[in-house]
Amino acid sequence: MTANPYQQQYGQPGAYAPIPQPPQQQPARPNKAAGWLHIVSVVTLGLMAGLFFAFDISVMPGLAKTDDRTYVTAMQQFNAEIDGNGLFVLIFCGAIIAAGLAAVLEFRRGRKTIALWAGLAAALYLIVLMLTMGVEIPLNNQLADLGNPAKIHDFSLVDKFKGSWESVNIVRTLLNTAALGCAAYAAKLHGRAEALLGSGR
Repeated sequence: MTANPYQQQYGQPGAYAPIPQPPQQQPARPNKAAGWLHIVSVVTLGLMAGLFFAFDISVMPGLAKTDDRTYVTAMQQFNAEIDGNGLFVLIFCGAIIAAGLAAVLEFRRGRKTIALWAGLAAALYLIVLMLTMGVEIPLNNQLADLGNPAKIHDFSLVDKFKGSWESVNIVRTLLNTAALGCAAYAAKLHGRAEALLGSGR
């Protein structure tokens, strides 16, 4: 009679070899980089939305009550200060970078819903950038090309500037606010996902 090899090894007839257990997977680590990107996108989008909104409800209505020469002088000074401000450029460009990178990291982690909301925030803000580059900045440049307001005699450009610039800025405010809402919701979903991950669920 042939000896059972498992009997020799385990001392019991008919014993079976233990089933090898698959290696345990390491638990997923918290995505801290995405978390910080969500925070940065919410803060920067909020700052930009606030800036546009301030122009809508205070700056432009206030300037509309002044004469054309004062209007041109003020807008030229506003634009010069903003264009030369490094902090503004950082926030202005950082908003879309943070939202876009957050969307990419969430997508790579398999969190497609969070990636969708972060990506939507980036897309909405991209439209804001396009309106800024395609409409607002060219109008600002035309106003700057008028030169010294004290020497200007033809202010016909001012009426065109007011109608176009102010209307587009309202659209920028609405789009930027919508982008902020999307970014905030993405951050909320990210926090919820990280909390579930931390609890081991």
